[in-house]
Amino acid sequence: MVSLSEFVLKVNFKNDNRTINLNTIDPADITHMLTKIQHSFDIRFEQEDLNPIKNFSGLCDAVVKKMKLKNADACSTQHAFYILRNAINLSVPADKELIKPQTKLCDIFPRDTRLQVIAEIEKEMGFKMNLLKPKGSVVFIFSLILGASAIGLFFWPVFAAVGLILSVAGLVLAGKFGKEMQVKTLGDLAEKISREHYRNCRKNASTVNHNEVSEKVRELFIRELYLEPVVATRGAKY
Repeated sequence: MVSLSEFVLKVNFKNDNRTINLNTIDPADITHMLTKIQHSFDIRFEQEDLNPIKNFSGLCDAVVKKMKLKNADACSTQHAFYILRNAINLSVPADKELIKPQTKLCDIFPRDTRLQVIAEIEKEMGFKMNLLKPKGSVVFIFSLILGASAIGLFFWPVFAAVGLILSVAGLVLAGKFGKEMQVKTLGDLAEKISREHYRNCRKNASTVNHNEVSEKVRELFIRELYLEPVVATRGAKY
């Protein structure tokens, strides 16, 4: 993994004089975001690839350059929906006419069989959707126990150690068996899949849609770093 300590990002708002310096964000979060870009587009950045980047447009151009593929206008989100629909048809006894972009995921993935059905669909597609998450209240409780146990190590080390073990185990199990869905419709899920698995969602894997790359990278920035959409414009400086 490329070192990102020198990858300083400065984002200028277009409509005011404020500047956001992403150096204030945990470097691990930025590394995680760039890792997602590399995974989605099946590329690997080196430090020399990042050094010349001055704005958002330059980052998108760097992604395209790394892919070394010819341009084609095919929509990856549309193809992601076809892949998802076919996988559902092979895994779930559902009416094909009901599998539309606006279909609610809770109608396709009932809670009592959700883990099993999603696992089968992911097997058909050949990659993870990363759709499920634990309840926020469960994460909050175990995180609270974890924090209290860490402080308790200075006062009651034995009990605190037990608390640490239980809280970590609880968070791991909550992540593994969580049944809350991150998006609500099949259309939303298709967009998520095409954003996080771009190369897998190309109808022709030997092509790339240059204009689409910019939008997918922008979406990853916004969602992974919780940025306002106005921040990630093509002219935003880094």
